[in-house]
Amino acid sequence: MGSKEDFLPLLSPLSEGGIRVVAIDNRGQYETGSASSEPSYARDDLARDLVAVVKALGTGPVHLMGHSYGGLLARAAVLATQGDPDLWASVTFMNFGPAGVSAAQQERLRLLLSVVGSMTLADMWPFVKNKEVTALPDVEEFMERRWLSNSPQQLAAAAQQMLSETDETSRLAVLSVPKFVISGTPDETWPPEGVERMARALGARFIRSEGGGHSPNVHRPAETASALLGFWRSRRETAVV
Repeated sequence: MGSKEDFLPLLSPLSEGGIRVVAIDNRGQYETGSASSEPSYARDDLARDLVAVVKALGTGPVHLMGHSYGGLLARAAVLATQGDPDLWASVTFMNFGPAGVSAAQQERLRLLLSVVGSMTLADMWPFVKNKEVTALPDVEEFMERRWLSNSPQQLAAAAQQMLSETDETSRLAVLSVPKFVISGTPDETWPPEGVERMARALGARFIRSEGGGHSPNVHRPAETASALLGFWRSRRETAVV
């Protein structure tokens, strides 16, 4: 699971383009901590958190972008509010597909669910971290600290949601909110071909970010920021994320 810091590479180019950017951790993710003594990490409750954040900003409709699991929550928020134009100037999905994740990712998530109640997050870390990627020591330390700061209950809930999410493309397609889909490749979480089919069914603007992997915001930030700016400017709406 990532965090708001994954969007740091986009902040400068988007800000220079005149966009105010707000990136958040979800309930139970990294620096949010537990929501309460008995928190709910249900998808619809986290979607309501997004709506609450937008209303708290008090800036009018925003350009909402959801990446990966964040795309699942962004879609739920837009659907729950029927694409309310007072809330959403547009919605962008980055590396998020129409329903559950790929078979390979399902296996990983089921493994996580099988141990989350019996292992600590510290014990899981050696198995979770990407051994194929060499990171600077301070980045490696941050990623470990971030993992250990997550709520185990939130991780389990997110995993279950990513396994069981149903295809809501047809419900979203009929809403008038402008839509944009970004597909970084290669991606093992939601297969790119499924992401592209979803974009077509939504009537959404679509780009494929070759070499962007699962996180074009990290691996292709300049290209991603340029695509976002082009889409948002074309909407002639309030420029807030």
